[in-house]
Amino acid sequence: MQKTISFGIPCYNSAAYMDHCIASIIEGSGEAEDVQVIVVDDGSAKDDTLARAQEWQRRYPTIVKAVHQENGGHGKAVLKGIENADGVYFKVVDSDDWLEAGALAALLERLRAFIRLDTRVDLVVTNYVYEHVEDGKQVPVDYGFALPKGKIMGWEKIGHFNLAQNLLMHSLTYRTDVLLDGGVPMPAHTFYVDNIYAYVPLPRCKTLYYLDVDLYRYFIGREDQSVNESVMVGRIDQQLRVTSIMMHAYHLYDDVESPKLRSYMVGYFTLMMAVCSIFSRLSDKPDAMDNLDALWAELKEFDPRMYRRARRGIVGISTNLPGKGGTKTTLWIYRVAQKLFKFN
Repeated sequence: MQKTISFGIPCYNSAAYMDHCIASIIEGSGEAEDVQVIVVDDGSAKDDTLARAQEWQRRYPTIVKAVHQENGGHGKAVLKGIENADGVYFKVVDSDDWLEAGALAALLERLRAFIRLDTRVDLVVTNYVYEHVEDGKQVPVDYGFALPKGKIMGWEKIGHFNLAQNLLMHSLTYRTDVLLDGGVPMPAHTFYVDNIYAYVPLPRCKTLYYLDVDLYRYFIGREDQSVNESVMVGRIDQQLRVTSIMMHAYHLYDDVESPKLRSYMVGYFTLMMAVCSIFSRLSDKPDAMDNLDALWAELKEFDPRMYRRARRGIVGISTNLPGKGGTKTTLWIYRVAQKLFKFN
């Protein structure tokens, strides 16, 4: 039977919460046989993640596929899921997150219709909800005004995305062949690669569709979470690495045909540079600012036009501020980073 969609679930020592994630997909889809759940154990060594994945496969052998790899980090686990995908569509769901059943049913109905009618849609965008652990607060993120609802469109039909409306991994369901055609350059042992996943494949997507449902539930608030503020400051080197990969993916003004998509991607990349700038200033690592300067030099050499655009915008302001902050502008740039990554 043809699989409509494959859900890739990267797991690393995830035994404490992965069952909820997997169950939300299997139960939420009504144990549908055209749904595939690929549980990727990324070399877990501290718990029984792999054994739990294999137990789910034993219980649902036609739905769940348990895959093991040597530890390579989140990005490599995502790629392993894509490699094993049998679905026409592919979506990443992190092991501590989950999907809402009603919204999942709506997504499956729409994807099945695309396939049945032989209508090619390369990207489906859905909403996501931040689930804050400390106070139980829910913060939905939708794409109203930025995207027309319920219509197949090209990039020329998109509107303006505000700071809270970036197309993050949580909102994206790609056709699998879009991800395979050209690949996704996800480095090993690197956090924040979801920005690469939400950026590099976009120009390959010729058609998209906005389904206005709150599908993805993004759990946030654990102290060890990669978007925790102190953790992000400590991993500034990885942030710089991801931003460099995004930079080298395209000469945006030459390679991206759609003016509106180009404008969106320029804005996204500029924000990534802002995040690198502000967290380099907050970091206690002695080489953080040197590495930031090296990234700026790399950008100037690779794409002078993009370099001028970034330097004259909010990134240039944040980079050239004295010290580690204290001005209203620094605080504003800091809020940009918060909106982009939604840390506490």
